[in-house]
Amino acid sequence: MSNSIKFSSLDLQPTLLSNLVDIGYEEMTLVQAETLPQMIGGSDVLARAKTGSGKTAAFGLGLLNKLDATSFRTQALVLCPTRELADQIAKEIRRLARGILNVKILTLCGGVPLRPQLASLQHSPHIIVGTPGRVLKHLGKETVKLADLETLVLDEADRMLDMGFAEELDAILKFVPKDRQTLLFSATYAESIAAVSKRVQRSPVKVDVTDDEQPAQIMQFWCSVTRENRNTDLVRALRAWGGELNLVFCNTKVDCAEVANYLRSQNIVAVALHGDLDQSERTEVLVRFANRSASVLIATDVAARGLDVKDLDAVFNYELPKQAEIYVHRIGRTARAGKQGVAVSLVGPREERRWQEIDELLPDANPTKCGIPDAKRSADPLSPSMTTIQISGGRKNKLRPGDLLGVLTADGGVPGDSVGSIDLFDTYSYVAVRNAQTPKALRQLAKRPIKGRMYRALVRK
Repeated sequence: MSNSIKFSSLDLQPTLLSNLVDIGYEEMTLVQAETLPQMIGGSDVLARAKTGSGKTAAFGLGLLNKLDATSFRTQALVLCPTRELADQIAKEIRRLARGILNVKILTLCGGVPLRPQLASLQHSPHIIVGTPGRVLKHLGKETVKLADLETLVLDEADRMLDMGFAEELDAILKFVPKDRQTLLFSATYAESIAAVSKRVQRSPVKVDVTDDEQPAQIMQFWCSVTRENRNTDLVRALRAWGGELNLVFCNTKVDCAEVANYLRSQNIVAVALHGDLDQSERTEVLVRFANRSASVLIATDVAARGLDVKDLDAVFNYELPKQAEIYVHRIGRTARAGKQGVAVSLVGPREERRWQEIDELLPDANPTKCGIPDAKRSADPLSPSMTTIQISGGRKNKLRPGDLLGVLTADGGVPGDSVGSIDLFDTYSYVAVRNAQTPKALRQLAKRPIKGRMYRALVRK
């Protein structure tokens, strides 16, 4: 099916269609065109689609289209493997739901205290997005009730099974009504996925768009390095091939931290994502990278699960992964939506056999073995154009993005086109502004109340 079909051809609520126009969604991606008519018609759907294919908007619109916002009961549950993915899904569903008044969407994930979640659950949310372990804990405490659930979504189901969530999924299913719509999305059709679908779905419509998607246009390079020069060679590679947004993979959290420190010592704005960070630190790292106030994100494979940053320019393998298949997942984060990307691997003498395995797995990739060229660019692509400011108020203070934008731009303040992403969380918010406008933004926030109250504003570095 062509991906030139417009959302306006669907039987969606007028408020949803109007909001889609406002946020610039006009034509459907392949997975949206194949699945949304089936979801709207009430069928269960088993879909195979890659990350970045538009599947979140597909199931988000499907569950929102039948949501009754006037009835405060949990009507939809989205389960996914990681906190980061849960946050991204909730953010996208909030964007899609802008035209619907009083929709309450709550994320329930591990790694954060239970008490704030318990307070948020005193009034049932319409939609819950969460990880299986934390959702099951709330079900056990009877703080989440799913008796009125109409839509169950299992996103990245193959990853959930790989991460050992099979028992939690089975336990959660005991709490959900049998008369429901179940939407299952996976990057693979392994036997385990077929078994899950058989248990949880009723005659699902099967959709596979992976063969019809355009192959990613990734230029792949591998460069011989020594252990002693790996850090300096990474800097040279970043300056030669990097862009505004670069993802560097390391195999251990220790290496992540050390590489980030080294890059910062070379005046490269880098942030690290690994298992030793608490949730607020992880959130800040992801926000700063996504809003372009940090040019390099260093991550382990586990920490990067669920990471979906649009327009990623390049992926760098500081070290090759242990399994060849992981290499495919790593580099697949660039060159999405028909765009071009770059993948660069630093290969030490002991890794050359591992590289041969990768090369055999991708016979048509034709990676280029080369030295690292000297960077000859008129401007430094690694210099971020934005700065992140943290504000000490969030959704629980009834703040909205428009409130922050209004204060920043009031009375000749920051030009509107100099304000980037605005990300609201429960007790704090982040706003990205162009570097040159940072002092003015801080002055605006220091002297003007937001909804009648003053908040602290700090630059995050």
